Amino acid sequence: MERGKIIVTGGVGYIGSHTCVELINAGYTPVIIDNFSNSEKFVIDRLKELTKAEIYLEEGDCNDLGFLKSVFSRHSGIQGVIHFAAYKAVGESSSNPIKYYENNLVSTINLLKVMEHEQVNNLVFSSSCTVYGQPDILPVTEESPIKPAESPYGRTKQICEDIITDFCKAKNHFRFISLRYFNPIGAHPSGLIGELPIGAPNNLVPYITQTAAGIRDQLTIFGDDYNTPDGTCIRDYIHVVDLSKAHIAALTKMVMGNNTEQKAVYNIGTGTGHSVMEVVKIFEKATNQKLNYVIGKRRDGDVEKVFADVTKAQHELNWKTELSLEQSLKDAWNWQKNISSIETH
Repeated sequence: MERGKIIVTGGVGYIGSHTCVELINAGYTPVIIDNFSNSEKFVIDRLKELTKAEIYLEEGDCNDLGFLKSVFSRHSGIQGVIHFAAYKAVGESSSNPIKYYENNLVSTINLLKVMEHEQVNNLVFSSSCTVYGQPDILPVTEESPIKPAESPYGRTKQICEDIITDFCKAKNHFRFISLRYFNPIGAHPSGLIGELPIGAPNNLVPYITQTAAGIRDQLTIFGDDYNTPDGTCIRDYIHVVDLSKAHIAALTKMVMGNNTEQKAVYNIGTGTGHSVMEVVKIFEKATNQKLNYVIGKRRDGDVEKVFADVTKAQHELNWKTELSLEQSLKDAWNWQKNISSIETH
């Protein structure tokens, strides 16, 4: 079914690229906006190879209002926007907060300005479970209190949600769904696209795969004295393909006019928590790769345990996860083996 064009900001990135595949599978035509500050151009060729579809790429920055206006004016029949484009390194956001506030907030404000002008009324926003901080009660529901963010990155997600909510209140034709992700991992089962950290990874699974591949000497597990069964932090790890499909479900709900509220928020995870040590052991068993790891000190800003209640997304989006943690880790390792020969900038 042909469903029209969808603007995908940051569409060459990790989650964005997988979502573009699922958009095409669902009959949409993605129009990708990316400035390649944290992504690689070869991914476009991989998307074409995977989907056998035409890929519209608009290279530029969402902070450039004139550029953003020109993209929307060049493409007719835009049914909605999925907004991924943002800086996302928690540590860097603490050392350079202005960079994060300027980029993540201004790009979102610019997008809303252009959407209003062009009368594009459906927005899916890429948010994060970091908005919850360390929850008092687990699993986390969408009604859990929003606590002070642990980092400027997390704060930008909170502020962007607030900005879009206020915009909704002023524009009663506008529709907005915020997806609060837990921990995306894995890669497309084809091995053609996956997570591609530039420099040392900030996330657990790419560090695991790079250690297994010999790129990193060892994996450091930050703390084994938390109040968890094995002392290591607990997270809700979701396969990136399952996560991508949640975006299609959210977007389609709005495009088809099935959302009763202007604004909705959904947790996107598996509903199950796994410890860092569990992930290490499952990876070793699933891939037959022995990992060199050491126990280090706790890392600043890490919450002890967090996992999602995904009941709302299951009921209202008719979406659920299908891929296991073991499959996620196998796909991540398959991707790692495939990218060893790729030259990146």
